[in-house]
Amino acid sequence: MAASFITETEFAHRLRHAVSAAWIAFARKAGAKLIPINKEASAQLQYAYLLRQLLPLACQHTHEHADIELESSVHLGNSRQNIDILLIGRSGSVETRIAIEMKCYRTIAASGGVRGAQNIFMKDVYEDLQVLERYVTAGVASQGVALVMTDHRHFVHPAVKRGDCWAYDTSDGHYFPGGQVSVPIAGKPVDIRLQRHYRFAWLPCGPFWFMELEGV
Repeated sequence: MAASFITETEFAHRLRHAVSAAWIAFARKAGAKLIPINKEASAQLQYAYLLRQLLPLACQHTHEHADIELESSVHLGNSRQNIDILLIGRSGSVETRIAIEMKCYRTIAASGGVRGAQNIFMKDVYEDLQVLERYVTAGVASQGVALVMTDHRHFVHPAVKRGDCWAYDTSDGHYFPGGQVSVPIAGKPVDIRLQRHYRFAWLPCGPFWFMELEGV
């Protein structure tokens, strides 16, 4: 399926498959330690670079153009949000906008210390799904994709699921059917409502796991 960004006849489908192809390439390179990833910002930059290299192959007609924006600021209701990566494609008068949110959790922080806030990270994955759904509903994007990576086995294959944080289950094979999750995290109220359902499936590469999430 990764090669579909070249073989698909529909331009919008080629762009969407390019997101997946770049993610697989990113996962293999990061897993093989060919690219350094020490925090979320470096993951965004490295992935965005790979995605941008694939876009010329996804554009196959003179009227097709595509590029990306990093930290693109958009209106969402009465507030402004920054989209981690916004892929914008144009085929004639038709525009395709794919919003991408990324999460990266390393057990050792960039400062060299052991990182905590595991419960916050799990909740943040669900918050990313919520904001992506809101982008689509508001017409900011035509599609939304969450890309998540970690080197912490607990998020993927937990020995036990203990604590309130597992209301925001990220484990491999977990199915979330949509609905509301409002379990407080770190003493702060949370209210997440997802309209779509999600299947959590992690890809192991080297010392990392990688996941791509899009609601159905």
